[in-house]
Amino acid sequence: MRTPQSMKGLEELGRVRLSQNFFFRDFLFSEIAAVYNIPNVPDDPDLAIEAGRRLCGELLEPLQATFGRLHLRSGYRAAAVNAFGNRKGLNCATNAASAADHIWDMRDADGCMGATACIVVPWLIDRHKEEGGWQAMAWWIHDHLPYASLCFFPKLWAFNIQWHERPVRRIMSYAQPRGLLTKPGMANHEGGHSRLYEGFPLEVGG
Repeated sequence: MRTPQSMKGLEELGRVRLSQNFFFRDFLFSEIAAVYNIPNVPDDPDLAIEAGRRLCGELLEPLQATFGRLHLRSGYRAAAVNAFGNRKGLNCATNAASAADHIWDMRDADGCMGATACIVVPWLIDRHKEEGGWQAMAWWIHDHLPYASLCFFPKLWAFNIQWHERPVRRIMSYAQPRGLLTKPGMANHEGGHSRLYEGFPLEVGG
């Protein structure tokens, strides 16, 4: 697919179906792009579509099948949008750090593909409002899904969930308790953690 240069072209990109329940248009909205009038359009649509399909098919669809409808906070960011957000201190990392992350159509320094979305799971915020409630969802995902990285935030227990060709399986949080929850090599990384998410479905889609 060519980079959209018109409203019609962007419409066609938005109609691309990434998975059973998600289309590319679901991930195009950006507050930075809207307020500062920067087109949030991929330079390499085919790469963005391929990465987005892996994110949706392997991570978002199983989450939605298990916990109900997801709320998408942010998804795809064009390199120009992300670079502007980084320069202005708008919670965007550098483009190098965001490649194969929020910038779906840019491979990382190792040539790998990836994609990230920031989501809210209403099922979670309705049931785990207490401090640290995000950890139950973190461990459920860790035990059930092929995520690359997770990063949780205080408001609504929103979190970034990343698919990547070379998953590091690291979980961080800006919500309390802040910091690193797990990564390979830590004592808590291996084995099952079902005791930490009691009351959660025990199977994907369950």
